[in-house]
Amino acid sequence: MIDPIAGIGGPKPVDMISLDPKAPATAEVDFGEVLRSAVARVEQYQQTSREQVDRFLQGEDIEIHDVVMGAQRAEMAFDFFLQVRNKVVQAYQEVMRMQI
Repeated sequence: MIDPIAGIGGPKPVDMISLDPKAPATAEVDFGEVLRSAVARVEQYQQTSREQVDRFLQGEDIEIHDVVMGAQRAEMAFDFFLQVRNKVVQAYQEVMRMQI
């Protein structure tokens, strides 16, 4: 029997809010807080990536694949955040075009 492919560990981009349709509707999510959390997470990934590159360049004991994975994680988090921002701006512009 073939085993299923396991996913790569680490936080998922959508773990900021619950997307479970069975979640209680009374839970309120502050959009500003979700946005601040996402920005902080992207900044943390970028800072970690910079630190790993610096440690590697200084000759410390760090594997090259860890450096590459950290840089890729930071890039993907930034790209994901940028796409979400674009969709929010697009939705805002669409709402502003609506006639009342």
